[in-house]
Amino acid sequence: MAKLEILGFPVSNYVRTIRMVCAEKGVDYELVKAVPQTADVLAISPTGQIPCLRHGDLTLFESRAIAGYIDRVFPGPKVFPDEPIVAALTEQWTSYGNARADRYLMREFVVPSVFADKTKGPDMARVAAAVPEIRTVLGVLNRRATEAHYLAGANMTYADLNLIPMLWALQTLPLGRDLFAEYSALGDYYARMTARPSFAATEPPPRRST
Repeated sequence: MAKLEILGFPVSNYVRTIRMVCAEKGVDYELVKAVPQTADVLAISPTGQIPCLRHGDLTLFESRAIAGYIDRVFPGPKVFPDEPIVAALTEQWTSYGNARADRYLMREFVVPSVFADKTKGPDMARVAAAVPEIRTVLGVLNRRATEAHYLAGANMTYADLNLIPMLWALQTLPLGRDLFAEYSALGDYYARMTARPSFAATEPPPRRST
């Protein structure tokens, strides 16, 4: 069987999610470093976004599709469970993570803080506007963490692998750490997830100082 190739760069939360899926299942892969909108990425993804996948003659874009393919094709623990209720909860919390956590934690907070115009610095107005929404998202996740060990219930699923890189990225910034510290049950959940070998195996390199 051809070796799996994941196109992207390590700091991307969705690239890290796919890498964690591979680590959880014991799938050998090659990380082909690529940034959005480059020729290799656009050859696979019409939006130019990462991650992308190459596996022999197959190419895929969109992280949910990539993860589903890996889960079906390769042996190892299932990250998309078959039991109907758990499967529905996995999809529900994956969708919530993509629609709300990725938008406010990543796109409206981390990105304008870290990937700012170097001549102007971080977009603090955009960051400040995201804070109430971040508190709402963290509150929802904190309530879920008081109800269940993982997002979909007793066992870890793709919904958790989808979320945890976002929570990690939030806490790379001082204000993000302060916001996160307000939610103790979510902190316990975070500790469980970050103790997994797949998390340590996919840690991005430190950001270069600017």
